Amino acid sequence: MRTLGGRYRLMDRIGLGGMSEVWRGHDHVLDRPVAVKIMDPGVEGSLGIPGVDLVRAEARSAARLAHPNVAGVHDFGTSPGPGTEVPYIVMELVEGQTLSEHLAAGRLDWRIGVRVCAEVAAALAAAHAENVVHRDIKPANVMLTPAGAKVLDFGIAAMIGSPDPDPEGPVMGTPAYIAPERFDGLPATPASDMFALGTLLYHCLSGRLPWTARSHTELVMAQRFADPEPLPALDDLPPEVLDLVSRCLARNPDERPTALVAALLLAESVDARVYVPLAEVAPSMRRPPTVSPWTERAAAAPTSAAPAQYPDEAPHPEDIHVGRHRAT
Repeated sequence: MRTLGGRYRLMDRIGLGGMSEVWRGHDHVLDRPVAVKIMDPGVEGSLGIPGVDLVRAEARSAARLAHPNVAGVHDFGTSPGPGTEVPYIVMELVEGQTLSEHLAAGRLDWRIGVRVCAEVAAALAAAHAENVVHRDIKPANVMLTPAGAKVLDFGIAAMIGSPDPDPEGPVMGTPAYIAPERFDGLPATPASDMFALGTLLYHCLSGRLPWTARSHTELVMAQRFADPEPLPALDDLPPEVLDLVSRCLARNPDERPTALVAALLLAESVDARVYVPLAEVAPSMRRPPTVSPWTERAAAAPTSAAPAQYPDEAPHPEDIHVGRHRAT
């Protein structure tokens, strides 16, 4: 079996995409299962960025995020390939089925769909708080596990407002989930992720996409000029969820809600709990950071051992310092 970096043994391939393949692996050093994503050398540089830089950027984007609904990144490295270095990312191995596999059997119960999308929105809120946009939210990149939904594949993630690697090339992402303004050459923003979330929520509730089209061109035109097809009637679906779908799919990105608002609203509608960042709290509500006197004393205290003290010698109050060790 192939081993990368002297520690990651590749067991079997569990995923294959246009730019990479994912393997189930084992980390010899920490004795744990991992997922290893390997860049396909055949497409290296096809997006205008050398393959190593592209995958390193992905690893850094995802490594910034520590959230229960985001698959964690453990390591990045390169492996010798035919005439080039092949980059790879070592990630948390997420066991479960993708949302696309579940949707292939039909629409979800609306309560399940809303809960899943609440967790996806919470993951996006965490990413956006770190100035990272995913750019490819879709059912295939959401894994459903016993512990909840996990957002996968920050492979084309980017910092907010950064341009596409190849401005003249195709828009990065999956056409049905790409926001209309992206086809005008505008950079990815949190609002474009929210359009994808709205499409995801619509798909979960209806079992289909918001627009019917026979080609990508028809789909783009429908997204730009036509309203989404009405959702089917669903018993007890809260009206605020319907309103959220509509706002996420708004053609004007300024009219879309934030991921934080979407996560809280969706979670409340199904009495679920999500973990969201507090980065959007108004500055006037934030307390200035304070450092306790104990912390200041601890930081300034010497770390070397002091001379031994005889048992019958009582310490002087001024000799007692945090971090100083005396033998007794």
